[in-house]
Amino acid sequence: MDDSTRKMVCEAYDETVAEAMAAGRGAATAHKEGTTAAAMFLSSLTGVEDAQARAEVDGLGLSPTD
Repeated sequence: MDDSTRKMVCEAYDETVAEAMAAGRGAATAHKEGTTAAAMFLSSLTGVEDAQARAEVDGLGLSPTD
């Protein structure tokens, strides 16, 4: 994944986590939602399969405190 794609994926994660936490969800749930949103974004952007996109997002080591 190139730097610009990585930045957009991280932004999708961060925005989703912020929305989930603002809605009162815990950090673990917010992380799951953020990871799912980021993977869906990556998949739609690049055309990779969902499982591969999820693995790439997981590999970024994102967490709700990032």
